[in-house]
Amino acid sequence: MAKEVSLKEKLWKSANKLRKNIDAAEYKHIVLGLIFLRYISDAFDNLYCKLKEGKGEYEGADPEDIDEYKAENVFFVPEKARWSYLKANAKKPEIGKIIDEAMEAIEKENPSLKGVLPKEYAKANIDPINLGGLIDLFSNIPFDETKKESADILGHVFEYFLGQFAIAEGKKGGQFYTPKCVVELLVEMLEPYKGRVFDPCCGSGGMFVQSEEFVKAHQGKIDDISIFGQESNYTTWRLCKMNLAIIGRG
Repeated sequence: MAKEVSLKEKLWKSANKLRKNIDAAEYKHIVLGLIFLRYISDAFDNLYCKLKEGKGEYEGADPEDIDEYKAENVFFVPEKARWSYLKANAKKPEIGKIIDEAMEAIEKENPSLKGVLPKEYAKANIDPINLGGLIDLFSNIPFDETKKESADILGHVFEYFLGQFAIAEGKKGGQFYTPKCVVELLVEMLEPYKGRVFDPCCGSGGMFVQSEEFVKAHQGKIDDISIFGQESNYTTWRLCKMNLAIIGRG
């Protein structure tokens, strides 16, 4: 566990150096959007390779058929939105425009993400060199190439960054993030083994994430709980949708 914590801290420190003059409130969408993009691209690539190999249940499958991904609850990522494409173009001065177009293409192919992903990377105050640095940074996150390992590590990084941005924003950070220790205590008190979990001001979805962790820790079945929430702040709702998508409940 110590190694994982040091990885998250190292990533945060490096990402924060690239922030320069951008406010934390704006920068969190830039950074978290890229982490999310890395996650869905990795999940896509993992299934793409299985479909292309065409063995067993994937025999005769078309790796470019969007229905193959829907069937396995994996987001379809168009070619020019895949992480490998962004990485190859990270040093170009128009990388901000390339990322915005990638986000738009992903939303077009995945209706559940419509209006969720940030598309602010081409703004004048965002340095393309720093954007390329972030892509390089998140390209070097080490993990075994399996969907589960990728989701676990990137999910923990996403959650850790949410907490760090909340600290950076001070009181305003409380609008989208409740400290993990507080949420863990609430979930332990609720004991959500089965049934519905409702959060009337769900923020970035921490209650839902911890409820899933509780079920796993007690050898329960994830499908035994269902989650419901509401959030009045549109930008916070977007963070919640990305957070839940990473743990597979978006």
